[in-house]
Amino acid sequence: MKKALYFIFTKSVGLYINGMSYAFPEKANQLAYSIFSKPRKGKITLDKLPKTLTSATIEMVESDGEQYATYTWKGNDTVILLVHGWESNSARWKKTLPYLKETGSTIIAIDGPAHGLSSGTEFNIPKYAAAIDIVVKRHKVSFLIGHSFGGKTCLYYQSHYPNTTVKKVVTLGAPSEFNTILNNYTHLLRLNNRIVSGLVQKCVAVSKIELNQFTGANFATSLSTKGLVAHDVDDSIVAYKEGQAIAAAWKGAVFVQTNGLGHGLHDDALYNTIISFLFDLEK
Repeated sequence: MKKALYFIFTKSVGLYINGMSYAFPEKANQLAYSIFSKPRKGKITLDKLPKTLTSATIEMVESDGEQYATYTWKGNDTVILLVHGWESNSARWKKTLPYLKETGSTIIAIDGPAHGLSSGTEFNIPKYAAAIDIVVKRHKVSFLIGHSFGGKTCLYYQSHYPNTTVKKVVTLGAPSEFNTILNNYTHLLRLNNRIVSGLVQKCVAVSKIELNQFTGANFATSLSTKGLVAHDVDDSIVAYKEGQAIAAAWKGAVFVQTNGLGHGLHDDALYNTIISFLFDLEK
């Protein structure tokens, strides 16, 4: 029943946008982009803050007129920044945090644009990276750990904001191809060619890069930062081959294949592998 309703809803939205494209093309293109870039979930409120985040010190940082929430668990001078993915928030690190805290490090998590306690209605990687840059510089971050789109944002950040304080980056289930995501969206709504063309132009204007170059693998090719790429063979959200492509393009990166963890990649052994990588511990 839910699948049938979802099909009817997406088809109706697509028909509406397609119809609008003939009389009001600019409004139709803007609506198509707004739906594409606006998360449907992931927002939280202070009065219903997830328990995981209540023990953190919450601060807001401003970037391009938007407010971004950060959560800090104070430790020593080694700072780890956690970067969540699409339709998520900093509470997604609930299972990871205990392992990172054992290292004695200062842990900071950030809510992406239009997620968690952060402001805005539009999510895009350049916005996310600009906010990350403020946190990295302010707190002299040593390590970045990003999940899903957060992982791709870390790659974008390191390739566009070279920063000597970041020594290592970990990506978990990160996507590489942007065109795949865009094509899935336009196919789901069955958008016509004039809308697809306008949507592509809008995405290029936002990213300032041609979409065939807006890939995790392309960002990784320019990195000298040490990296670990983890991806699960059973990931039903981001294909395993995308993780392989990022690792192949990233010179010297460690590739970790997992089995049965899906897209979430929550696992004691994997956490320990990440910590060993970050702190050069013997296995």
